[in-house]
Amino acid sequence: MASFDRQRLWHELAATVLLALPLVAGQLSGVGMTVIDTMLAGHLNAHTLGAVSVGANFWVLAYVAALGVTMALSPSVAQIKGAQRYDEIGPLFRQALWLAAMMGVVLFFAVRVVVVHFLEWIGVDPTLRGDAQAFVRAISWGAPAQCGYFALRGVSEGYGLTRPTMYFGLLGLALLAPIGWALMYGKLGFPPMGAEGCGIATALVLWLQFFALLAWLRWRPQYRPLNLFARWEKPNWGEIGQLLRIGVPMGVAIFMEASLFAVVALILAGLGENTASAHQIALNVSAVCFMVPLGLALAITVRVGHAVGANDERGVRYAGYAGIALCLVTQFVSAGAMLLVPERIAALYTSDAAVIALAAQLLILAGLFQFSDGIQVASNGALRGLKDTRLPMLITVFAYWGIGMPVGWYLAFRQGFGARGMWMGLIAGLSVAAVLLFLRFHRQARRGRWQGAPLAAGDSLSDPRHNVH
Repeated sequence: MASFDRQRLWHELAATVLLALPLVAGQLSGVGMTVIDTMLAGHLNAHTLGAVSVGANFWVLAYVAALGVTMALSPSVAQIKGAQRYDEIGPLFRQALWLAAMMGVVLFFAVRVVVVHFLEWIGVDPTLRGDAQAFVRAISWGAPAQCGYFALRGVSEGYGLTRPTMYFGLLGLALLAPIGWALMYGKLGFPPMGAEGCGIATALVLWLQFFALLAWLRWRPQYRPLNLFARWEKPNWGEIGQLLRIGVPMGVAIFMEASLFAVVALILAGLGENTASAHQIALNVSAVCFMVPLGLALAITVRVGHAVGANDERGVRYAGYAGIALCLVTQFVSAGAMLLVPERIAALYTSDAAVIALAAQLLILAGLFQFSDGIQVASNGALRGLKDTRLPMLITVFAYWGIGMPVGWYLAFRQGFGARGMWMGLIAGLSVAAVLLFLRFHRQARRGRWQGAPLAAGDSLSDPRHNVH
């Protein structure tokens, strides 16, 4: 920066926090659904916990694919708002809904077809395979609702209205506990359905969240100037293609990280129920903690996007660096908890002493990568605000699958570290991603590559020749 503006820094920190708090709450609510599923399964029996953990780690691959691609909407809306071209938001939103609908149908069929062969190919314990497949088949009914919900969230968050993410995340959390309890344990007249009941309950809640948020955007006065539902439009394949051009690299980047964790879980499932359960507990705790920097990263995307739309070079830098600094602060808290009281955290999930002991060892390793995880997700959020998605995608592929997986597999199976070795590989992959992504944002922000183009060069959604009014 040419000069340091303390007042602007504090303003940016405050604006990011206010924008991020509902997003953090919404993300925590989303992962809280997984926590509820895990706890309900864990207190039912170790077998159901293992089956749900395997199924959930397969389902998360579809979840992040939907999230990543639909995330193209938030920076697009943010940049349009920054440029004060509000009449473009409604048409863009309606095309995003078409994209979400198509993705939902594809994911529904894809996960049902692939799960049968994939779990066998990866070597999942045969005693877990049947119930894990039943969980995935049941939850797949929620795929269209999940994609649509992400699109609804994207337009609201990009516009700067983030509280609905919190409201409807909490709604899903409140509904899942009693519905899951009734279906899994056989209460309120339902037969006990175990892992399958868990999947049914989650799918049902996803549809309830979607329709509730749809009604909110339709009837709340804050959204009326955007004319989101002003008219029916047919799919515009050119504009859908441009959304995919932005969103697919985002989806691949998120998929690379999530698939690394998911495949690690599936590999470790071949080592038995105790190892699968311990890994799921440590992964679940890590996911809860990750929602805080992820929520901040979503806010960073919006703040950077607004600055890009306004062609504010210094604003881009302050938004990015302030957000990354905030993520580091939050990671001090999560790392401290995992390093200081891992056994107590594990005991919240299960009373099995063997599972608690192994989970505590993995939680200590998880505590070590909290800072790397925070830096990489915040830097990626800042880059998404710039719509710089292709090189970050390649960075994540290299870091997670070129470094993280080979190192983890070697330590786990060649050096005999087991589950701990795989988590050491996660540390290596996340650390490489953190360094490279931060350097990428630092370089792009200093060079002002985005200047003069509120959206990516060649993006028909930003080209005035292709504006839809």
